[in-house]
Amino acid sequence: MSPLRIVVDRVSDWRPYFPTDDLITAGEYLAQEASNPQDSTIHVINLCGGLDYLDTGYYVSLLAQARGQRVLPTVETLNQLSRKALVDLQLESLAPLMDELARRGTLEGDAFHLRLMFGECLQPGLGKLARRLFDRLPCPLLEARFQRRQGLWRLTRLKPLSLSSLSAAEQDLFAQALNRHSRRVWRTPKARRRYRYDLAVLIDPREALPPSNKSALKQFIRAGRRLGIDVSLITKRDESRLAEFDALFIRETTSLDHHTYRMARRAEHEGLVVIDDPRSILRCTNKVYLHELLGTKGVPTPGGMLLHRDDLKRLPEKAAGLQFPMVLKVPDGAFSRGVVKIQSADQLQQEASHLFESSALLLLQEWLPTEFDWRIGVLDGKVLFASRYYMARGHWQIYDHSRGKTRSGGFTTHDPKEAPKAVVKAALKATRLIGDGLYGVDLKQIGDRVVVIEVNDNPNLDAGIEDVVLGQNLYTKVMEVFLARMEARRQQAS
Repeated sequence: MSPLRIVVDRVSDWRPYFPTDDLITAGEYLAQEASNPQDSTIHVINLCGGLDYLDTGYYVSLLAQARGQRVLPTVETLNQLSRKALVDLQLESLAPLMDELARRGTLEGDAFHLRLMFGECLQPGLGKLARRLFDRLPCPLLEARFQRRQGLWRLTRLKPLSLSSLSAAEQDLFAQALNRHSRRVWRTPKARRRYRYDLAVLIDPREALPPSNKSALKQFIRAGRRLGIDVSLITKRDESRLAEFDALFIRETTSLDHHTYRMARRAEHEGLVVIDDPRSILRCTNKVYLHELLGTKGVPTPGGMLLHRDDLKRLPEKAAGLQFPMVLKVPDGAFSRGVVKIQSADQLQQEASHLFESSALLLLQEWLPTEFDWRIGVLDGKVLFASRYYMARGHWQIYDHSRGKTRSGGFTTHDPKEAPKAVVKAALKATRLIGDGLYGVDLKQIGDRVVVIEVNDNPNLDAGIEDVVLGQNLYTKVMEVFLARMEARRQQAS
């Protein structure tokens, strides 16, 4: 487990809070020598008052980064806070949120200030704004000032706060927010020694079709803790906490223009082991990219072509030699959404006109009707599971969204040794082009022909489905990969 250091100007600054062995003064911290290889695993929370350039608090963050430690705030954040132009650039995306709050009547008068403790505030209705500010410029204690000018709300000042400046109510919020931000502050030394690493599992509790059901998430937690990994469930609201973990496991449906991709990139930047890593998300979430990649490398795929928005006027000509039915896909659809079965050239014209409104490119492929699709789960270049996903009853896809309520077909899970060798071979060849993460390869087998439909970077691992053969060993295998990579990362750092 990564040790924690809470750095303050004076020990007396911590008097209102629960005593902790993690506390250290700035003078003591700066006097330390970074000779211990384990120093690189330390997570530093810098609560010093002097954070200006070359001030004491600035040097705390600077030396923490030089020692390879994770620190909040970073020197980059402090530099941005000292330059208004950089702050404005970082926060320009706040305008829509400010306009929304103004329409709701949450913002009153012509000015207000917001004091943040790890992205939390006392003012009702402004929690989302507080989190957004902290996500953009993560600093434990911040004060933001806003003014309304010509009818528009604008951020006029953003500066760090000192710990000693907090009111009694703010002290209470700070203690609670710090507790939520880093639970290890309140653990006993014995509890700290139980786990060597911390792994965050990103979920969306409201997601209708999550990659892992609740029972599977519990199994991941148990498997991790058996291996000495403390597994915690987090949501997108915890983006600013990523640096306190050693690894991130994304169990929420991924997308490029989405917080899942942003958090994967941020975690990778912080030095965490990440599954799904940003490169895998980038390569897998776009069907057009996969079509080109797999075709270029000789991986068998359904026959088809790419359509550009400019092709709309020439579709009758391009469709002249096609054999219908065919399948038309948007690049980033998921769970059978954004996929349309095309019965004729006229329908192609109609559906393409609609789908081109949201995407400049579409993928048109041959229709290959089968009773089921193979899903081969691959982790770290090895087969993890082999399942058959059957088409929804009376429908040509696994998921049927046509009746208002999503329906899906049945499944069977098999020992990978029972899966056709050609199917497994094609799946492994496809994933080698993507990376060494966790993938679910969807394939169809028609006679002796095997084709890869798509490679998913965020495959389902559900209790009662993909774990039917391996049971709890499926979750253990996933955690073992995380453990091996975290240990390798720690050895590299030392």
